[in-house]
Amino acid sequence: MRIFTSFFILLFTQLSYAAVAADSVKEKGIPSLTNEPVGLGNYLQMFFGLFIVVGLIVGMAWFMRRMGNMSGATTGNLKVLGGVSVGQRERIVLVQAGDTQLLVGVAPGEIRTLHVMDEPIATTQTNTNVSSGFAEKLHAAIKNRGGA
Repeated sequence: MRIFTSFFILLFTQLSYAAVAADSVKEKGIPSLTNEPVGLGNYLQMFFGLFIVVGLIVGMAWFMRRMGNMSGATTGNLKVLGGVSVGQRERIVLVQAGDTQLLVGVAPGEIRTLHVMDEPIATTQTNTNVSSGFAEKLHAAIKNRGGA
């Protein structure tokens, strides 16, 4: 916030200095460059450029989200079956490597095997999608709101 305040103060002082300099040039009769007014074409050019930049940002975000789900590791023998957060930066993760399931503790800069499962834990889905659970709850809430 402090940076923005100092930026606007600097901008205001520069603009006021330019206005004072322009007045002194007119009083002394020194010829100056003609000032062209800002027209509709300038605004259209500015908004078109802004529209192109925002469109590129949205398009790249869509592309990255779309292509982010295509990872080669999901088709391999190593899968993350689930996990739970036990601290601010610590997690316990259930990993399946081939037929073996491992309970792994993950912390910044450290990964430790906590337990090797003798019998694999049965999971209904190997890759659970968090957003689908939210989508289902949202859809149910919308249905209940419309019916009430």
